[in-house]
Amino acid sequence: MFHNNVLYLTIPVVSFRWNALCWSCQEFTGSHVAGQTLTTNHHEELKAVGIKPLLKGNHNEKPFPFVLFCAPPSGSQDYAGELRLASQLWNGEGVFLFTSSSAVYDCMDNGDCDENTPIVPLGRSPRTDVILTAEKEVLKVGGTVVRLAGLYTRDRGAHIYWLKRGTVDSRPDHIVNLIHYEDAASLCVTIMKKGFRNDVFMGCDNHPLSRHEIMDIITESGKFGDKFQGFTGTDGPLGKKMNCNRTREMTGWQPRHASFAEFVRMEA
Repeated sequence: MFHNNVLYLTIPVVSFRWNALCWSCQEFTGSHVAGQTLTTNHHEELKAVGIKPLLKGNHNEKPFPFVLFCAPPSGSQDYAGELRLASQLWNGEGVFLFTSSSAVYDCMDNGDCDENTPIVPLGRSPRTDVILTAEKEVLKVGGTVVRLAGLYTRDRGAHIYWLKRGTVDSRPDHIVNLIHYEDAASLCVTIMKKGFRNDVFMGCDNHPLSRHEIMDIITESGKFGDKFQGFTGTDGPLGKKMNCNRTREMTGWQPRHASFAEFVRMEA
């Protein structure tokens, strides 16, 4: 049974925005959505999209049946501890979902990567150690993890960072995987609605691109004012070519934005 009380734990307001759009769809009409933040800076924006703002440490809401944690590790000194606290806001009836990162997959040679690809061993990388330790906190209480590729909208994402830099000292052939914020949100909703517990999913558009290809799409579109000069790097790790076919088969989810190229062509 789907309950209509959901707590979102997140820092980026853009995540609230896309999730709010999903939860306001017809199938979730009447859902009560609350969003916990570290400050009150964006509370009026949250109210405007139908989310009840909660200030961390300053509310007495009862535990929720559905909890979505989508705050990045950059906002915390103890990321795993934040997940432990979040688990206490889940009453165990629905789904506790953590949006993790596809960076944990141990593939750095532009090779194929899917849900069964091994993860980076603990101790190799401080960055992935933080993420994997947080995932363990979720899974040990029966929560669910979705490892997302690079998130983007028209004005957010790697393409905007590179565009503003103009020239980037990174290798152009590094493969990047992407998923639109809206599609990441719809995948989360699908996982929660279908009640998946104690599982790990992957979210991407199944259309990996090199850095060079991404910026060629931007340049050729003529829709972005700044001019990108290019990538100048010649060494460093490569990426991975992700596909989330298992996730799609299990959940029935499909992205609205089939690829970054299609999004830029049709909607940017």
